[in-house]
Amino acid sequence: MKLFLGILVLAVVGYFGSKAYLHHEVGESVDQAIVMMSPYAAVEYDGISSTMSGELTVDGVRVMVKGFSDPVTIDRIGIDTPSFLSLLSLTDLQKRNSSGTPDVPDELAFLVDGLRVATDSDVYSTVHQFRLSALGAADAAEPAAECVGKYGFSPAALTAMGYLEQVASVSFRFRNADNYFTVEVDGETRDMRHFAMDIDFDGSLVSGLSQGVGYQPAIRRMQLRYSDLSLNSRVSEYCRSLGLSDDDVLQAQLDTLNSLGADYGVVFDEYVVDPYVEFLGGKSTIVFKAEPTTPIRMSQLALYKPEDVPALLNLSAEAL
Repeated sequence: MKLFLGILVLAVVGYFGSKAYLHHEVGESVDQAIVMMSPYAAVEYDGISSTMSGELTVDGVRVMVKGFSDPVTIDRIGIDTPSFLSLLSLTDLQKRNSSGTPDVPDELAFLVDGLRVATDSDVYSTVHQFRLSALGAADAAEPAAECVGKYGFSPAALTAMGYLEQVASVSFRFRNADNYFTVEVDGETRDMRHFAMDIDFDGSLVSGLSQGVGYQPAIRRMQLRYSDLSLNSRVSEYCRSLGLSDDDVLQAQLDTLNSLGADYGVVFDEYVVDPYVEFLGGKSTIVFKAEPTTPIRMSQLALYKPEDVPALLNLSAEAL
């Protein structure tokens, strides 16, 4: 019994000791980053948290960008690993193993929870205007493009639809397998939409990272599940208030889909368009899938006619 209690005490002391060390190391790194950012933004945070399951977060982050009067806040931002021991091994992200590749676990996630910005804030307004300028959106002021958010929703549109604040969360998870790796992206904007995307790539994530930013892995499979959380009905109501008919709204939504496809060199066929119309007509979720017969790199798509890309990717959709 004494031996058991002794082992238990050692385990508890070891856990809390390593936890204190971890928080100290991370706290120093965060404080250094804040100092480096100080010419551009004032950043504060409440504290650092970690769990036995391998999650590490910086909590209660408040950012005031220089030149702006409205803050951006984040409930928590951090990483998620398979275990607490994995966290300890990541206290120095510059650590390298003998092969020269990053010493990272087979599963690693980056997460941002509760990023909040007021719809009428100068931060959101500036970002939106910058996006419009970068895209050169000549039709951005047209009612159809404005009400469906063809180039992102303006502060006025969001306010009219009842969104006084944007609250978003997103996570990026990487899973390494024997001869492929998976990237999972999960995100939600409160009362607007939720999406979950996972993509399987050929090769190894770790060895790919060692090749630098030019690394382009080949896609094996992709699935995007998109769910409406009340945005579609709000968009329709707002568009009608601007004088658009239901047919006008549908056409504006399809124009937005086609514009998105054009950005990637794709002309969507009926296997995507028809389910998308069903989704807009009242279905709550739509699932897009790409299952090419052989792995393909996105850079290769430019070699094909946009009309041929859906068949090349074996692209389909289903409204649920």
